[in-house]
Amino acid sequence: YSSAVQKFSQTLQSFQFDFIGDTLTDDEINIAESFKEFAELLHEVELERSMMVQNASDLLIKPLENFRKEQIGFTKERKKKFEKDGEKFYSMLDRHLHLSSKKKESQLQEADLQVDKERHNFFESSLEYVYQIQEVQESKKFSIVEPVLAFLHSLFTYNNLTVELTQDFLPYKQQLQLSLQNTRNHFSSTREELEDLKKRMKEAPLTCKLPGQPTIEGYLYTQEKWALGISWVKYYCQYEKEAKTLRMTPMDQKPGAKQGTLDLTLKSCVRRKTDSIDKRFCFDIETNERSGTITLQALSEANRRLWMEAMDGKEPLTPLLLFETVELNEVGFKFVRKCINAVETKGITTEGVYRTVGSNIQVQKLLNAFFDPKCPGDVDLQSGDWDIKTITSSLKFYLRNLSEPVMTYKLHKELVLAAKSENLDYRLGAIHALVYKLPDKNREMLELIIQHLVNICEHSRENLMSPSNMGVIFGPTLMRAQEDTVAAMMNIKFQNIVVEILIEHFGKIYSGPPEDTTAPPVPPPRVAARRHKPITISKRPLRERPVFFGASVEESGADRHGQTPNGSGSIGAEPPKPLHRSRLPAPRPGGEEPGRPPTEGRPDPRAEAEVGKLVARLQDGGAKPAGKAANGVVASSALRTSTLQAKRPAPRPGICGREGEYDGVPKPRFHGDKPVITRPPVRPPDPPCRTPVPPRLEQRPDLIAGTAEEMPSSV
Repeated sequence: YSSAVQKFSQTLQSFQFDFIGDTLTDDEINIAESFKEFAELLHEVELERSMMVQNASDLLIKPLENFRKEQIGFTKERKKKFEKDGEKFYSMLDRHLHLSSKKKESQLQEADLQVDKERHNFFESSLEYVYQIQEVQESKKFSIVEPVLAFLHSLFTYNNLTVELTQDFLPYKQQLQLSLQNTRNHFSSTREELEDLKKRMKEAPLTCKLPGQPTIEGYLYTQEKWALGISWVKYYCQYEKEAKTLRMTPMDQKPGAKQGTLDLTLKSCVRRKTDSIDKRFCFDIETNERSGTITLQALSEANRRLWMEAMDGKEPLTPLLLFETVELNEVGFKFVRKCINAVETKGITTEGVYRTVGSNIQVQKLLNAFFDPKCPGDVDLQSGDWDIKTITSSLKFYLRNLSEPVMTYKLHKELVLAAKSENLDYRLGAIHALVYKLPDKNREMLELIIQHLVNICEHSRENLMSPSNMGVIFGPTLMRAQEDTVAAMMNIKFQNIVVEILIEHFGKIYSGPPEDTTAPPVPPPRVAARRHKPITISKRPLRERPVFFGASVEESGADRHGQTPNGSGSIGAEPPKPLHRSRLPAPRPGGEEPGRPPTEGRPDPRAEAEVGKLVARLQDGGAKPAGKAANGVVASSALRTSTLQAKRPAPRPGICGREGEYDGVPKPRFHGDKPVITRPPVRPPDPPCRTPVPPRLEQRPDLIAGTAEEMPSSV
């Protein structure tokens, strides 16, 4: 399992996202770097898991095997010797008892000496065997429990790391979820625009415009009104979009007629409704040279669509598109103000305000009533006739169908470029300056709308509409490119970012124009690829951790010399310590290592060396060098935990942040240093006690006096 996770971590580390477009948003950068963060987390967990497995071998299995081989095996050898000597003694004793008393005195004395010698050997073997049994029975009380206790320490250290990583991962997870949601919102808004563009491109035949040629040309029929009725005359028409000139050449010239080519300048073009005329495929145009409208008939529906697109034709959906109210005039301002007042009065806390869409029929009805040329603006939006969805949809419809967007075609490219900048200060400064380049009425309308959106976002807890969400809705409404292209659609997400910046920094932007009304200088072009710093787990907010105090050397000398957990005298070596990885950064010349505690709080290196020797002796029976641990970590730098025989600490009075920040004073970090996830500086927290700790038994002065000199001072 661990091997599979490590392979998965390597796959995440090497995975690369591909993106369309020339620039990434901050959210896309966070997403692109997320797999590397995941890989580091998995590597961290699996490395600690491998150390836990290594500790299981070094601290649990090997000490138990050594105890079985050395202590129990030696006892079995003593038993064999005892049985052999006993059998020899009793067989000799039997022979000695059967000796005849008639033998010589010298022979009897020699036999007595041999029996005494064998009896002495037998007694000596029996004493050694009994002593060895007693030693095994007594030593296994700590020699077997201590390795299990040390392994549990290692196991809980691993679990403690996973808890730490979980807590450190939560802020990063929330930030990444926000980036994912923002990217999903941008994708949804862009997809709708792209689908609409794709549909239009499928329906319209592909044409190639040659330089110097008319924008569109072809046959059209014109409605001619005569005294005796109406007739339709065929013309060959050529239209040039840039100059808005229409050249009409009649094709059915009658002999003697004075009718010739007409050159007209186009003012407007509107599609003719089918129910208003008995002909199909018709549209009306207005020109400077002729009064009234000219009705033209195309050859097909697709042909009419091409002519209308070339002439910037409008659909006759509402009076909003038929009259001059498509411009930013007083009626438009009045409509926007009434909509804003109605929304803030009736529905500012409505969930999904501006996101939910109203009925199309009701929206058309409201617009027809408000923009009625006979009594414009004579509609009470505060009444119960209009619900919030209808009002918000009408406001968006009006802003989207202005002849020119609120933030103008002229500044569209500069605003998008500002949003694409990786310099956050430049983004804000450039957008601030560009806002004051807008025409006065556009800037006034923009301020009115953004102030309203700020009020909406202040109630985001109730309506669930954040500045990012409002940017997705109003980005395409307040900004749009003059030409509908795929490249323009890919910039919609940056339009959303512009509106989001206006909402978040409304107070600063509309407090007054910048000192220099021109945009800040563009940062110099980068030679290498963009290197924007994404969110990382290392940037998580500092989390307070309790300080775990271990017994000092002086306390050890006063309280623990010759003292075991149950108050009896010490008869064995120091208990084992689980190994930890050293996560300290490399030392820097000219000063202390960053992120390490002050020197006065560090343990005595001689004490660490003694503890390292004891652990090494426990792991391999004294065969390995004392300065090296089984997994290659130097014991003197890794073993910073208190001993298992330490007193339970008093309630912890202090709070400490992550490593490198002690006593409330943060240590300076060098540029480029990545803070590391550290463990508690002394030892993992004690498990909760299920029963009260019994009072300590009184120490026997004779045992303390007998062992105090033999115990090393480091213990």
